[in-house]
Amino acid sequence: MAKIIAITNQKGGVGKTTTAINLSTAFAAIGQRTLLIDLDPQGNASTGLGIDAKRRIKNIYDTLIGKAAIKEAIGHTIIPTLKIVPSVIDLAAAEIELNTLPEREKILKKSLQEIANDFDFIIIDCPPSLGLLTVNALIAAHSLLIPLQCEFFALEGLAHLVNTINLIKRSLNKELKMEGILLTMVDKRNRLSVSVEKEVRETFKDLVYATTIPRNVKVSEAPSHGKPALIYDDKCIGSVSYMLLAKEILNKNNLINENHELPERKKRVG
Repeated sequence: MAKIIAITNQKGGVGKTTTAINLSTAFAAIGQRTLLIDLDPQGNASTGLGIDAKRRIKNIYDTLIGKAAIKEAIGHTIIPTLKIVPSVIDLAAAEIELNTLPEREKILKKSLQEIANDFDFIIIDCPPSLGLLTVNALIAAHSLLIPLQCEFFALEGLAHLVNTINLIKRSLNKELKMEGILLTMVDKRNRLSVSVEKEVRETFKDLVYATTIPRNVKVSEAPSHGKPALIYDDKCIGSVSYMLLAKEILNKNNLINENHELPERKKRVG
């Protein structure tokens, strides 16, 4: 059964979608059957994987409003083991439309149960808010990954998010766990960046991944070419970091073999 990880932070510009795209690609590159759910109305994860509007006829919006089964909305990417359920701007209206439906906060969970055995990982790219779409993701997920930019206000928004997670755990998804906190846009030459990293690690300890994602031009350029960084330039430091993150997550979930190597599956990206 697939492990479902929601990637969320209500603060925009922290590398949430970049992480969703490249972590999904990293899993797929080492042979894990991976599905990326683009739950953000902006659709940046879809664009970043080269899915143009003509290929989004069936999408996550259709699934949530009951217009299409999730299997119908799953599309291919340039990576054979990576599939995507794309997003469209209509998703912005979904919170209003879903508001009248019974168990509206569990719609995504019920949809994913139909395909849970078809994938090893399902990654959900959440919108930068704590509305009904994000709540659907938190209820559907087994765990939560929080990208955190190394900047002055990093911990301020995190406290609000943690409160929401605890509320969801108490009332709607008791099994929800913290997968980890990922430090993004790290610049070791910047004193503030180093200071924030130290504070986050002292506060959250083992919840913070050892792997960090540095500021990297290639990672920033890749979406404009409709490619993950790992396809655009697999040798750049950003791509290497996301591969290390994938290995760290697999190790944390006991999916690394006893020699601490990546699982033996096809390692070709495309």
